[in-house]
Amino acid sequence: MASAVARGSRRSFPVPGSRQQARTEATRGKLLRSAEQVFARDGFEAARIEDIAEAAGYTRGAFYANFHTKEELFMALLEDCVRRRIADIHELMERAGTAQQQAEALRDYYARLAKQRKWVLILMEYKLFAIRHPAVRARLERRIRGLRAEGIRILTNLAEALGNRPPVSGNTATVAMGALANALVMEQLVDPTILSSGELYKLLSMFFDLLTGQEKR
Repeated sequence: MASAVARGSRRSFPVPGSRQQARTEATRGKLLRSAEQVFARDGFEAARIEDIAEAAGYTRGAFYANFHTKEELFMALLEDCVRRRIADIHELMERAGTAQQQAEALRDYYARLAKQRKWVLILMEYKLFAIRHPAVRARLERRIRGLRAEGIRILTNLAEALGNRPPVSGNTATVAMGALANALVMEQLVDPTILSSGELYKLLSMFFDLLTGQEKR
């Protein structure tokens, strides 16, 4: 009996530091979400730390307690975005039964990413900033290569499961699909009438099939 009570008592107390960790993670999460909004609205260079902190309901002190610089915040936001997308893709792949169903689910997910215009603006603006600053560009290059690895693995495994022979490597396919989607979204942002949503979806679907070896022969 005593041992059962002891076990119950242990479960009733939080792990030391867990509450503080939860608060820290919640603060970081709010700062990331507010940064996404401010970066999309103002651009990376014009975005102010004060505005990001205020939009999250915090002060500059809270910002610096979690991030040393605005660049560090952006890198955390980039990693968070990629991590959430990869998690979504894995969930879709697990729900799909056959390799063909997985391909259809991944094609649909990729083609619909073009609707996430806010993130396209954030990433394109930051890339322009990085190009003008060699040290920043080198850090971004290393980080993106690491984050791209899981996407390459997913495409490569899918092609093998389908028995296809893609015309390019998994790395080239991953880079090209992201570049085309971003470019088409930018064209739509400049001139919303240039492509309908249906045309954009069809173009990206066709490109996905081509680069994964599923084009109609």
